[in-house]
This record gives sequence, C-alpha cells and structure tokens, in this order.
Amino acid sequence: MSVFTRLVEELGRLLEPALAESATAAAIVLFTVLVRLALHPLNRAAFRGATPMAGLLPVLLQLPVFFLMYRAFSSSGELLDHRLLAAPLGARWSDALGAGGFLGAQGLVFLGLFAAIAVVAAWSAVRGRRAAAEAPVPVPAANVSAEQQAALRKLGGVLPLLSFGTLITAAVVPLAAGLYLVTTTAWSVAERAWFQHRKRSSL
Repeated sequence: MSVFTRLVEELGRLLEPALAESATAAAIVLFTVLVRLALHPLNRAAFRGATPMAGLLPVLLQLPVFFLMYRAFSSSGELLDHRLLAAPLGARWSDALGAGGFLGAQGLVFLGLFAAIAVVAAWSAVRGRRAAAEAPVPVPAANVSAEQQAALRKLGGVLPLLSFGTLITAAVVPLAAGLYLVTTTAWSVAERAWFQHRKRSSL
C-alpha cells in the first residue's frame, strides 16, 4: 500500500501548483485514468470477443486498485488530511451529513459527486437500451416458452439501470473511492461508446 500512497502523493505534488488543496483528488482521477489506459488493450480484446476471459480480466485487475484506494483513505495515514474543496478525501457521506448537513460545505461536495455518478449512470443506461433496441432479435430456442422470453425481455430492460447502483456504493465508501468509481465508470461508458462507433464505421 505504501507504493500506491507514494504514487498518489507524487502525482498530487505535481498538480499542487495548479490545484492547491484539491491536488490529491485530481491525482486520484489521473491515477484512475492511467490504470484504465493500461487496461485498454484488454478491454478492446473483450469487446471483440477474443477470449471468454477477456471481459472478466479487466474487472478483476481493477479490484485490487479499488481495495488499495479504499484502505488508503479508510485507515490512518498521510492521505487522510487531503481534501476535495471542503470535504476530506477520507470522509464518507454520513460524516458530511454530521458536519453540516445535506447542504453544508462537505455535503455539497458529495452532492456534486452523486450528480456526476448519476449523469454517467444515465448515459450508460441510455446507451444500453439503445444497444439492446438495435441488436438483432435472436431466434428463440425450441425449449424456451413465451413467458420465459417475456421475462428475458424485461430483464434486458432492467440491466442498464444497474449502473445506478454505483450511487449506493459511493454513499458508503470514502470520498476518494467515490472519485475512483465515477472516473472508472465514466471511462468504461466512453470506451464502450468509442468501440461501438469504430465498429459501426468499419462496417
């Protein structure tokens, strides 16, 4: 964990002249972008369906990064004193509510984070529904009943809404982990949109 902490601190020092006290928050966003850039080839292979494991591997590789982010801002350490505007990066939404309420200085930072996550989730849901609507209708298998087909269609309509679950996670993890979540989720949606655009333009 010390290597991760050192890396975030060094990125924060580089950004401090321009971003002052919010430099560490920006360093978390930059670190997340660097992780996603490193995973980009695997995600491209997953989109092309190169191997069955290709889609699962990028998710599995991100779990340790999220865990390190969570631990670094949950336990005592050098990073806990850093802030995003008025909110400490180690604070949770419950802390912000206790420190000034829903519209207090810290509460407004969390509301901004939740709004950003909601925008990304809505974008993901709209893209997911559009992709489902454009997908060719599969030929039903002989052993699938009409009720099962209807249930599958309903499930397909609900799945894009699961991206809003990130809001629940962001409400219970430290602010730093919430920044990681919104950045990586936005990257995922934008990356998939880019892949689909490239696929359509190559047809």
